[in-house]
Amino acid sequence: MVIVGSIIEFVLWGYFMLILARVVAEWVQMFARSWQPVGPTLVGLELVYTATDPPIQLLRRLIPPLRLGNVAIDLSILFVLLICWVLRQVNIALLLSG
Repeated sequence: MVIVGSIIEFVLWGYFMLILARVVAEWVQMFARSWQPVGPTLVGLELVYTATDPPIQLLRRLIPPLRLGNVAIDLSILFVLLICWVLRQVNIALLLSG
């Protein structure tokens, strides 16, 4: 079971890193509005967005943005990160502890 747990841990860790890469890319696009990715960066970001869009889009439909005055904060990415972290902790407790 340790091998299966290690594989699951690797996949969850990789997905966690993809979500963090998406957060960084969105922050870069938010602060540098004229930035346009080209070449390998564009291909990498397309991979990141393709891999992370399905759960984020699902949670965007279920969880409305948090409105604070004129600002709306999207909580879906935070919830996907939280779910991924909880799954990693469950995996560690059940499959990697023995």
